[in-house]
Amino acid sequence: MTKFKIASDFKPTGDQPQAIEKLVAGLNEGREHQVLLGVTGSGKTFTMANVVERVQRPTLVISHNKTLAGQLAQEFKSIFPNNAVEYFVSYYDYYQPEAYIPQSDTYIEKDASINEEIEKLRLSATTSLMTRKDVIVVASVSAIYNLGSPVEYGQAILELKKGMKATFQQVLKVLQKMYYDRNDIDFKRGTYRVRGDTIDIFPAYKDSGYRVQFTVDRVERVAALDPVTGHTEDVSETQVIYPAKHYITPEQRLTPGIKQIEIDLGTRLKELRKLGKLVEAQRLEQKTQYDLEMIKQYGYCNGIENYSRYFDGRSAGDPPYTLMHFFPKDFLLFIDESHMSIPQIRGMYNGDRSRKETLVEYGFRLPSALDNRPLKYDEFQRIINQTVYVSATPDEYELSLTRTYPITLNGAKGIYPSASLASSSTRRSGPQDDKEYDGVAEQLIRPTGVLDPEVEVRKTEGQIENLMEEIRKRVEQGERVLITTLTKRMAEDLADYLKEHGVKVHYLHSDVVTLERGDILQSLRLGEYDVLVGINLLREGLDLPEVSLVVILDADKEGFLRSRTSLIQTMGRAARHINGKVIMYADTVTKSMKAAIDEVTRRRKYQAEYNKKNNITPKSIEKALRDRLIEKVEELEEEAGKELTVDDIPVKERDKMVKLLEAQMREAAEMLDFETAAKLRDQIKELSV
Repeated sequence: MTKFKIASDFKPTGDQPQAIEKLVAGLNEGREHQVLLGVTGSGKTFTMANVVERVQRPTLVISHNKTLAGQLAQEFKSIFPNNAVEYFVSYYDYYQPEAYIPQSDTYIEKDASINEEIEKLRLSATTSLMTRKDVIVVASVSAIYNLGSPVEYGQAILELKKGMKATFQQVLKVLQKMYYDRNDIDFKRGTYRVRGDTIDIFPAYKDSGYRVQFTVDRVERVAALDPVTGHTEDVSETQVIYPAKHYITPEQRLTPGIKQIEIDLGTRLKELRKLGKLVEAQRLEQKTQYDLEMIKQYGYCNGIENYSRYFDGRSAGDPPYTLMHFFPKDFLLFIDESHMSIPQIRGMYNGDRSRKETLVEYGFRLPSALDNRPLKYDEFQRIINQTVYVSATPDEYELSLTRTYPITLNGAKGIYPSASLASSSTRRSGPQDDKEYDGVAEQLIRPTGVLDPEVEVRKTEGQIENLMEEIRKRVEQGERVLITTLTKRMAEDLADYLKEHGVKVHYLHSDVVTLERGDILQSLRLGEYDVLVGINLLREGLDLPEVSLVVILDADKEGFLRSRTSLIQTMGRAARHINGKVIMYADTVTKSMKAAIDEVTRRRKYQAEYNKKNNITPKSIEKALRDRLIEKVEELEEEAGKELTVDDIPVKERDKMVKLLEAQMREAAEMLDFETAAKLRDQIKELSV
C-alpha cells in the first residue's frame, strides 16, 4: 500500500514543529476536536501536510470557498506528488436552482452550466477513495450535499482482464447501466465507441482510456489507450472501471422505487385536491409522470436527485449520502478558515429547505425533494471522526470543543471534552475555568519574521484631520493605507472627501464588480492609488504587502464587521509590512475591541521575543504584480481607434475576461441575484464564440 510521503526540500521551521507534535499527539490520544491557530503566512498548509504524513490516514480538507479550495489542492499536490490529492467542489460554472416566487407567480427552472473538468475531478475523488488509502480530498461545502450511495457506486463497476469470460454484448449492457454514452464520433470522458469486435472506453474520471477486444465469449485483450494519439499498451492486471455518474440506481430497486413514487404521488394529489389546490395538483401530476416515464425508459431523468431516497434505500427524513460517506470511519478532517466554514456548513440546510418547501407547497415537486439536501449540522457532527479546525481567528465554538475538564461523570472520574458535557445532565465538580487541557496548537511565527501590527485606539473627535496626517506620512514613505467603514455611503463620501484634498483614493464595496475589483487592487499596489476605502476588507484577493496602515472607523460599533474575529482579520491586512500599524477610531473600547487588541498584542510580543532569540530580522512579504485586464482592453481600443468587438480582442485576453466574468457570475448566483448571473452568462457565451 502506498503511504503518504512529503516530497519537499523544506523542513518544518519556526513554531511549526511544536504545532505538528501537539496535533499528532492529540490525534493519537483520540481527541475528537483540536484547533490549529495559525497566523497568515505561517505555513499552516505545510503543518497540515506533516500531520497527514505522521498519522497516515485518508484526509478531507473543507474550505468555505471554491477558489481557496483550489489553492489548497494545488499546494497539497506539490507537497504530495506521489499520492492521490483530489479536488471536490460543485461542478457548476453557473447554477440557478429551481425555485418558485409566489408573490409574482414566477417559476424559475433549474439552469446550470456543468464544468466537465470539475465533474471529472469529482468522480476521480470518489474513485480514489474506493481504490486506495493515501487520499487527500480538498473540498468546498459540496462535501455535505447529497451525492448518492457509496455502496451502490462501489458495486456498479466493470472489471476487465485478459482472458476473462465475458461477451461483447454483456460489456455493452454494463456500460449503459453505468451511464456511459455510446459516441463513435466524439470520443470523450464518460463515453465509449465500438469498432468491430473492439470497445474503446473513456472513464469519466481519467485522462486516458482502455481498448478492449473480444473473441466469441472472452476478453482477448485489454490495453491502456491514449485518446489523442491512439497509442495502446497492453495491461495484464485487472482494470476496474467506475460509473460515469454518482447517482446509481440498481435494477432491484428501480421497480419498487417507481412503485413507491406512484403511491406517494397519489397520496400527495389527494392532499392538494382536498385543500382546493387543483392547479398545483395538475402541475405535480404532469411533472412527476413525465419524470417517471424518463426513468422507466432510460433509468435517469433531469432532476433525478429529487427522487434519490426511493432508489438508495433511505426513508423520509434520513440524512443523504455525501462525499464523507465515501471515506473510511477513521478519516481525518481539517476545516480550513473554520470561523467562516463552520457558519456556512450550519446554514446550508435551512437555506435549501426554505426554497424546496415552496416548490413542494405549490406542486412543483413531491415531498421527497426535501430529502435531496445538504446535511444538518448535527448530522454532520455525527459523521466526522477527528477534526482539526484551522484559522487565525477561531471562534469560541471551535475553542470550546477542544477543552477538557476533570469531572465525575456517572460515578467515574476522568477527563472529558466540553462537547460531551453539553449533552450531559451531570454537572462538573470543578470551577468553570478549571481547564485541564486545551487542544489548541498555536503557530504564530512567519518565515519572514514580520510581526503582527501595532494597534492604537484614538478618539473620534477630529478623526478625519488626524487621518489625513497619517495618510500623508505613509504616502511620503511610499506605503499604502486601507480604511474600513460601516456603510457604502460613508465609504464613497470619505473617498470623495479625500480626493478633494489631493489624496489618490478609491472605494471598494460589493457594488464594485469583480472584473473591476482586481484592477483597483492592482492600481493600489502600483501606487496609482495610495488609499483604499471599503466596508468588508476580509475578501480574498486583499493580500497587499504594500499596505502598512489599516484604519478602522467606528470601531466601537458592535456587530459582525466589528466583532472580535472580524477585527483581528482586518488588522491582519497590516501584517505583511514591517511597519504594519492599525489605528482604531472609537470613543469607547468594546469587549470585541479589547479581545482583538489583547490577542494581536500577545502575538506581537511572542513574535518579537522569538525574533530576538533567533536573531531574525523581519522582512516585508514580496508578491508579484499582474497585468490589469480593463486597462489592457482600453489600450487595445486606443490602438485600434474604435470600440472593440469580440473578434478584435486577442484570444489570450478574451480567455482572461471569461475567467473573471465566470467568477463574477458564480458570485451573483451565490447571492441569489439570478438576473445579474444570467446577464453575465450571456456575456460569457458571446466572448466564448
